[in-house]
Amino acid sequence: MRIVSLLPAATEIVAALGMADSLAGVSHECDFPAEAAAKPRVTRCLFNAAELASGEIDRRVAETLASSGTIYALDEPLLRRLGPDVILTQRLCDVCAVGYGSVAQMAATLPGAPCIVNLEPSSLADVFGDIRAVAAAVGAIAAGDCLVKGLTARMDAIRDRARAAVHRPRCFLMEWIDPPFSAGHWNPELVGLAGGEEALGSPGRHSARIEWESVLKAQPEVVVVSCCGQSIERMRRDLPILKSYAGWADLPAVRAGRIHAVDGKAYFTRPGPRLIEGLEILAGILHPELFPEFAPDRWHGATVSRLD
Repeated sequence: MRIVSLLPAATEIVAALGMADSLAGVSHECDFPAEAAAKPRVTRCLFNAAELASGEIDRRVAETLASSGTIYALDEPLLRRLGPDVILTQRLCDVCAVGYGSVAQMAATLPGAPCIVNLEPSSLADVFGDIRAVAAAVGAIAAGDCLVKGLTARMDAIRDRARAAVHRPRCFLMEWIDPPFSAGHWNPELVGLAGGEEALGSPGRHSARIEWESVLKAQPEVVVVSCCGQSIERMRRDLPILKSYAGWADLPAVRAGRIHAVDGKAYFTRPGPRLIEGLEILAGILHPELFPEFAPDRWHGATVSRLD
């Protein structure tokens, strides 16, 4: 079995199924587990986002998508040499990975007609379904069932304990700082399971650009900054942008000191097994009194950090 994964979540799913050794190639963003870093990279980004300010990244993404239809390039010669039996890809988000159409078109020219698995989740239930789909494609159905069972048990445990909350705080899970973006897909669901009320995100829908005035109107009691693809240190460098927004200092979350940055690319924006760890992180942020083992001070600073 030779598996090529074109998105980080799929790589994490394969590894969680115990089949990391079968990964023949991965995307340029696959960084977990550690052994993924040694695999051949079959994609690259068309620009270096690390060198750009947050506002410029947003503009460059929009411009590149408008002109090229994608922000990624697929290394077709390498993919041919790897000769995959299974290709894991997606058509959920043009900003997340190489588009499904390009992959399918290229795969049709490969000898052996590899199995193409499309991952397109909008909810936690969809993510669990994707895990089972990957497990079936790579011949690990029993491992997939076991993995989903364990993740579901952890999810149910958080949901059940969160029901004891006296108050469900209004939470703004922020996916980008400049311009502001609300969370979408499974993330508002995570907030609800952790005992909060998502103030601006829409479950099952794409993350969306929002006007700052809508944040002021929502008056969030907790703000969790989870910028797609960015480290906590990078989000900390962008804190002055948040502080420059009108009315920032008067938000209930700011007055209460309840502003946290989290490693979004690991635990929130990748629809894989670590979303449940993201749920546990949220539970500790929203209700440290109910979840002391998941309180922010129990996590490494690269996972959760207060912003002040």
